[in-house]
Amino acid sequence: MSSNPAKAVARYYIGLMSGTSADGIDLALVDFANPDNKAQLVASYYQAYSEALALKITSLYQSGDNEIDRAFHLDIELAQLFSQAISAFLQQENLTAADIIAIGNHGQTIRHRPCGEELNGKNAFTLQIGCSQTLATLSSIRVIGQFRRKDMALGGQGAPLVPIFHQQLFKSNAVSVFIVNIGGIANITFLPEVAEEIAQKNKVLGFDTGPGNALLDDWFSKHHPESDVKFDKSGAWAAKGKVDEGLLTWLMHDQYIQEKAPKSTGREYFHLSWLEQQLVSYDSSLSQEVTQTIKPVDVQATLLAFTVQTIHDDIHALATQGKIYLCGGGAHNIALVNLLKQKFTSSITKFAVNTMQAVGIDGDQLEAMAFAWLAYAFDHSLNSNMPAVTGARASCTLGTEFLP
Repeated sequence: MSSNPAKAVARYYIGLMSGTSADGIDLALVDFANPDNKAQLVASYYQAYSEALALKITSLYQSGDNEIDRAFHLDIELAQLFSQAISAFLQQENLTAADIIAIGNHGQTIRHRPCGEELNGKNAFTLQIGCSQTLATLSSIRVIGQFRRKDMALGGQGAPLVPIFHQQLFKSNAVSVFIVNIGGIANITFLPEVAEEIAQKNKVLGFDTGPGNALLDDWFSKHHPESDVKFDKSGAWAAKGKVDEGLLTWLMHDQYIQEKAPKSTGREYFHLSWLEQQLVSYDSSLSQEVTQTIKPVDVQATLLAFTVQTIHDDIHALATQGKIYLCGGGAHNIALVNLLKQKFTSSITKFAVNTMQAVGIDGDQLEAMAFAWLAYAFDHSLNSNMPAVTGARASCTLGTEFLP
């Protein structure tokens, strides 16, 4: 690809995403200049976080000392890192800032309180850092950011935001489609069969099912402090363990898991301390004759089964057949994917389970592409939230503009 800076006409959007796993930055270069304005991925870029930076991020998922100073110093540090990544990305693609219409900046979520849990349901909020104004100034590119806040001001959860983009990708699906994104938290998008939607007025739905990789990563890191890899690669450790059915049942009775959609959650809820408390509570619930210490590897196997079971049950409650497409980091966890396929093969439902690559889409870049689309939607005054998904009172255009 080539570009003449003197005559450059802005054509592309960049979507920028950093998920709750806090492993790095995903950038997607997206082109909407085609007859149906459909998002086309032109190129992608990934920059991993250092271990020190990842720790700065994850330490803000729960309350702690000097939070405000730490959070907003990191707000600027991340914006600077985002700008450096965009500069490297543009250089990789032989582009300049003049080629980019806007950056859709999701930022880094450090706190998501959609139900105001600590305030009796009042004053719900969400906080994404990675200052959009700093990013716009440093990159010399317009930034559209803070996508979640207007939906929350309208009484919504502010999440998930990606289902409306998924709908753009599957506009004429002949069967029900589920897109399952397994990041730190797992979420699903339900796209009902078009004929069924017309007949029964089923709506597109989307919500967080519960933990995806979050607890698996936390438990693995706790028991492998010497490992250079901070996650259970391919689910190899989990595959060596045995599921504790009693513990799995206990975890499935968690309050969030039992809630009905619309709902969303985050790492401030599902984290290592939560897990350790669940293990203590489960152990205390057993009779003295039954109580025994569960091996760490069996806990890992049970956590993997927990992620799979929550996804399976929520999909099973919505449809009995269709297609399931996996994306996110969890789609690379071989043990997790195999268990998912086994669940849907052995159940009374009839589903085909594949990754997004089966439909020619890079599942690792899907969320970054979605935030490029959200920036495009802002520029074209398109509704970009879905009240049926988030619970907002009305549809609206999401985002705030930040100029260089």
